[in-house]
Amino acid sequence: MTDALNRQSARALARLVATREASAGEVIEAHLAAIARSNGALNAFVTVNESGARQAARALDEALAERGARPPGPLAGVPVAIKDVTPTAGLRTTWGSTLLRDHVPGEDAEVVRRLKAAGAIVLGKTNTPEFAAGANTVNRLFGATRNPWDARLSVSGSTGGGAAALAARMAPLAEGTDFGGSLRTPAAFCGVVGLRTTAGLVPRHPAALPWHDQSVAGPMARNAEDCALMLDAMTGFSRLSPLSLAPAWDSAHAVVARTETLRGMRLAYAPGLGRTGVDPDVAEVCRSAALALEREGAAVEEVALDFSDGRDAFITLRGESMVGNHLARLDKLDALDPNLAGNIRLGLELGILDIARAEAKRAEIWQRWQQLFERFDLVLTPTVPVAPFPVERNYPEVVGGRKLESYIDWVAQTFLVSLAALPAASVPAGLTAGGLPVGLQVIGPRLSDPRILACADRTAAAR
Repeated sequence: MTDALNRQSARALARLVATREASAGEVIEAHLAAIARSNGALNAFVTVNESGARQAARALDEALAERGARPPGPLAGVPVAIKDVTPTAGLRTTWGSTLLRDHVPGEDAEVVRRLKAAGAIVLGKTNTPEFAAGANTVNRLFGATRNPWDARLSVSGSTGGGAAALAARMAPLAEGTDFGGSLRTPAAFCGVVGLRTTAGLVPRHPAALPWHDQSVAGPMARNAEDCALMLDAMTGFSRLSPLSLAPAWDSAHAVVARTETLRGMRLAYAPGLGRTGVDPDVAEVCRSAALALEREGAAVEEVALDFSDGRDAFITLRGESMVGNHLARLDKLDALDPNLAGNIRLGLELGILDIARAEAKRAEIWQRWQQLFERFDLVLTPTVPVAPFPVERNYPEVVGGRKLESYIDWVAQTFLVSLAALPAASVPAGLTAGGLPVGLQVIGPRLSDPRILACADRTAAAR
């Protein structure tokens, strides 16, 4: 049974541990064995919490064995991978940077504390580009993370280590962050589910820019129901986070579990959000997955959308955040990855009028999204416009037969959603002709996170 535990869902693992059909120790050992088998080739985990995970599992098993012990949490004994930009007490957290190669935090981030309180056991830290600034998971400290579907290919980024750990069944749950698409694009490239949450729903503490609403934390799992279970553990009001808000539902997992049909739901399918195009293979997989939701009772209408005029606003506001996040390192730019340092320098060149115009455009984009949601409950698009590309390549230079104007334009499908601080998920839509995973992006208005995951769950059922 131990050999099969790493193939179980998070829900199944929590039930097995709670009923003592399997011990937390057995669950941890199964996943540590999977890491030992697969991580050398994939480089998903950069720090493995072997002793800490075993100790936590032993303590949980002892508590469950005691008569009258409190009921276990909803994630009892479930291993969770934490992104290496999220502080973990007593466990190395480097942000993928040589500047912090030996950094060990004294306290957990609030999201880690919540996951532990729900019974989850931290399995280790997963790889990220330096300070999560990049859409390909590679850094000078640990190197590149490779795709479990084909180790020659990229996992995208920046939560690439977490996505690879899930796809390779080294972990059933992974925590991550998303600014321009960092939960969604790796989910698409690895064939898993990643949710960009409504800003404020998951408390961000500590955070250099605690009022920043385009950068959020969120869950990642192999299916939408597990993602919802993890979301429930992560959400809730916190005075530590100035944007924090309480969820408008009792349980996202309950919403997903009881959604057996999408009857009455109005869905829009848009082949793209900008003008960068989509590779035909990816577009066909996503269109088929979207139209298949009509069998689930939804009304699906194909629409043409163009939010490409928000591109420059996003790049400007991204530059502003780069400077804000790295104020303490402005004298160390030469020690950073050249791409990251270049983005910080571009941010330093911005003037107040640049930022004001970007905010004005952002407000306009927000209003256009709201008008769209008056007609539709959710909007579906391809998550990324291309299939996974060679890991040595930082980004694709050509999309849909057109050369990109900028390296960042290949993730316009996701950053044009982030610009309006909207929640969105990537769910597996199918495979290309070459057998590589394709993600369908499900976008909704603020606080529609459970509905997004319910749609993601039915998307999987309709395939």
